[in-house]
Amino acid sequence: MSTNITNQDRINTVTVGRLAPDFRALSTHGYINLSDYRGSWVVLFSHPAAFSPVSTTEIIMGSYYYPEYLKRNVQIIALTTDNNFANLAWVYDVFNKTGITIPFPVISDNDKEISNLYGMVNADRTYEESVRDAFLIDPEGKIAAIVTMPHTNGRNAVELLRIIDALQVTKNYNYHTPAAWQPGDPVLAPPVHTYEDLINRVDSAAELGYECPFWYVCYKNMAAETETEAIINQNPNLNAQNQNC
Repeated sequence: MSTNITNQDRINTVTVGRLAPDFRALSTHGYINLSDYRGSWVVLFSHPAAFSPVSTTEIIMGSYYYPEYLKRNVQIIALTTDNNFANLAWVYDVFNKTGITIPFPVISDNDKEISNLYGMVNADRTYEESVRDAFLIDPEGKIAAIVTMPHTNGRNAVELLRIIDALQVTKNYNYHTPAAWQPGDPVLAPPVHTYEDLINRVDSAAELGYECPFWYVCYKNMAAETETEAIINQNPNLNAQNQNC
């Protein structure tokens, strides 16, 4: 099988786990640098243009849930491919019609430099169907998740918050989250990678507070996390198993 993908294309591809490309851009809050947000989580979500119906509902919903993002140490940055005057007129129109002040910056990517840098532009240059990605970036500046939607359907701020909650569980506690996970639900122990770890996992499951319907699927009640931390801190072997999985 032959493809037209070059090694440079692979190098330039923005994917989960890679550092988010830095940029400086004019926004409705003045010039901003992505690197200035290091130490916080960032949701960079994009729109093909200001004044589009779907995007308007998204920035309103994002504003409504903005305090919930701040509670999680998350900053929001929106982006359109319109100029800054259009973005200013857009957020002002939202304020006039709804009384809602958009609390986060809206970047002007009029030359589509950032959109191309992040791989958001349709290869066929169908702009109205492009620039519909949300990049979730961790405090170290790495891309933790990417959510892409068509221009016809809006993102759900509540779902983005759920994803952030899951990502923070993984980053803070080294646990994974199962399908349809919600905060407060049991989490998953990360998979083992050696036979020795497998045996230790099976033998230590009860001590670690794991419920394992399969040896490779072990649930953990996060409410008992403090107790587990005390146990594994007293047992170097268990601590090594939990961190290295």
